[in-house]
Amino acid sequence: MFLCWCLSLVALIPLTTSTNPGVKVKLTAKGIEYGRKLAVASILQKLKTIKLDDMSGKVKVSPIGKVKYSLTNMKMVEVGLPTAALDLVPGTGVKLSIVNAYFRLEGNWRVKYLFVKDSGSFNLNANDISFSTSLSIKNDQTGRPVVNSLDCGANVGKTSIHFKGGASWLYNLFSKYIDSAIRKAMQKQICPLVANAVSDLNNNLKTLNVLAKVDQFAEIEYSMVASPAVSNTSIDFGLKGEFYNIGKHQEPPFSPAAFSLPPQINNMLYIGVSSFTTESAAFVYNTAGTLSLYITDDMIPQGSPIRLNTRTFGAFIPQVAKRFPGLMMKLLVKTVKTPVITFEPNNATVQTFASVTAYAIQPNATLTPLFVLNLDSSVSARVFVSGTRLAGAVTLNKMDLTLGTSYVGDFQVGSLDNIFQMVLKMVVIPRINAQLAKGYPLPTLGKMKLVNTQLLVLKDYMLVGTDVQFTG
Repeated sequence: MFLCWCLSLVALIPLTTSTNPGVKVKLTAKGIEYGRKLAVASILQKLKTIKLDDMSGKVKVSPIGKVKYSLTNMKMVEVGLPTAALDLVPGTGVKLSIVNAYFRLEGNWRVKYLFVKDSGSFNLNANDISFSTSLSIKNDQTGRPVVNSLDCGANVGKTSIHFKGGASWLYNLFSKYIDSAIRKAMQKQICPLVANAVSDLNNNLKTLNVLAKVDQFAEIEYSMVASPAVSNTSIDFGLKGEFYNIGKHQEPPFSPAAFSLPPQINNMLYIGVSSFTTESAAFVYNTAGTLSLYITDDMIPQGSPIRLNTRTFGAFIPQVAKRFPGLMMKLLVKTVKTPVITFEPNNATVQTFASVTAYAIQPNATLTPLFVLNLDSSVSARVFVSGTRLAGAVTLNKMDLTLGTSYVGDFQVGSLDNIFQMVLKMVVIPRINAQLAKGYPLPTLGKMKLVNTQLLVLKDYMLVGTDVQFTG
């Protein structure tokens, strides 16, 4: 499964390069070794299904003459693949080589010569088996990766058959005549089974989340944007890593900048997520109009002395209480442009630009605007990996209030700082964090689990280092 995932990432390569990637992935030697183990386990299971057709023939055996024989019910009872290598071929793909493999089969025998009939069982050992296959990856018409075997070679070095039961001591004299036929029959089955295993990979590759849904508003695309750089020990490749509104792929007014992953080898996999990816998310949600929130008094903690009513605000803006006595209030907070996300070493910050419109709620439930404030704020973000998703939480650094429009006359905006800091900390940010905690999906394949995961915030991108496990 992990091999599938590795190959699928390499497969998602367009014919031309049009942009820098928003997400980069490095598969290290440690990851390739894990992929080798899973690939060998998969092929081992396939080889255990080898079942030879019944065989029969005639051989001339001295001194008894012609002997008719038949071998039936041959089945594999043991397969060993002690030495296997998964090598990266720079500029080409992947080569899997297995040597010193061995098989053990069991079956039944029957012979007839002159007027004598006899039968029994036999064991067959095949040793010094070797085979190799080279794999290429292409895209199908749906943009999904397809794995193809470029070539396959197999060789069964030697076989030995041992008859049991009946006059088996006699029939063992002509076993060498049968060895060759069985060896050729086994050899013919190896590459088709390897090809069958490769074919099974394509079903797994279809689970790659090339276009992953985040929520009802957004999805993220993980198609490749450049050919991978393949060395003898690792694969480096770039994914688009861009958020879109579901059903509407509108490009943002900014592009991803180039960035490079540092040389890391401790984990199987490294994923670099640029600020472009997170800013494209901000662009999508801002465009969808979801970065807005109506705030009413019942959202303020009950123990707070500050209430959303004209009495509280009248203490700072007397004309509010005078013109609208005894009324409850409502606030509308919404972004006026896309938030700006910045990554610096060990520090992720988000600059937001919003407006706050205050309303008095009339007895008939109509809203009367009181004033509009410009609210610029800065928050620090803590980013973490949760399962196979990238999640986060923010805390308020600072905010700046200025008056946009007043419908109640002039007043000192600074007098409202404490109120709006409370509103941000107790109402707005907890709701933002509840959404950020859900996270968005990282590129994954099937039942892939991330383990031993670390995350670093670096200049212009975040680096996730992780090992992987596959279940099922």
